[in-house]
Amino acid sequence: MPAASLPDRALIQLSGADAEHFLHNLVTTDIAALPPGEAWPGALLTPQGKILFDFLVWRDGDGFVLDTAVGQREALIKRLSMYKLRAAVEIVPLEPTGVTVAWGEDVDEAGLVDHRFAVAGVRVTRKPGGGQAEASQGYDALRVLAGVAESGSDFALQDAFPHDVLFDLIGGVSFKKGCYVGQEVVSRMQHRGTARRRVVLVTADAVLPATGTELTAGGKPIGTLGTVAGNRGLAIVRIDRAGEAIAAATPILAGETTVALSLPAWSGLSFPTSAAEEG
Repeated sequence: MPAASLPDRALIQLSGADAEHFLHNLVTTDIAALPPGEAWPGALLTPQGKILFDFLVWRDGDGFVLDTAVGQREALIKRLSMYKLRAAVEIVPLEPTGVTVAWGEDVDEAGLVDHRFAVAGVRVTRKPGGGQAEASQGYDALRVLAGVAESGSDFALQDAFPHDVLFDLIGGVSFKKGCYVGQEVVSRMQHRGTARRRVVLVTADAVLPATGTELTAGGKPIGTLGTVAGNRGLAIVRIDRAGEAIAAATPILAGETTVALSLPAWSGLSFPTSAAEEG
């Protein structure tokens, strides 16, 4: 059973009589429908609909736990507390920091199922605590193969919409529940089909350049390289521009390296080749 320790993750516990109602009306995830034993992606958005904080969330008894980056935790607690007002909810950091993930055919059944990977057909579990597992390179390679993007490595906070990182396809955003911060913008993108930036899989015949390298087609930027694992990587690109380049057989470059782009097979997405197909 492969496993990896993620020391850069931190946990926040929300408890109290109003915890579910509080989260449900604030974040993108359908908290009321959250099944036990599963960790679902979610975000707290800016009023303009961009991801201010991203996390995984799961039920913990009558409360909830948020799994976020260590560097985000204090700011996320502060922002959540701003919305608390008189709600009966307690928001506290959990110690120690760190999470252990495992995957494979004999994966530990006691862990929380990571819903992002389940959508992609891969069973991954998460457990609080860093443990003694190996470093995160194997997990990063697994994310690349599955098309699972994470902030910091693949996109900057306050720079991406939920659709950009496939939240609309992996349970990270609900279009059925009531209002939450940024909901109007995200719903409009969904119903109008205007999402043009998407996570893509990047492959090359050589080792890919570093994270942050610009992707270009015909000398014009189409996106930025994210997580890299050897000759494979993730990137968030303008799929309309990528589709035009692919249709015209225009080389797509990551720096000076020729690359091929594909959309995750599980996503059901395809590259548009004209303005008429972008929806």
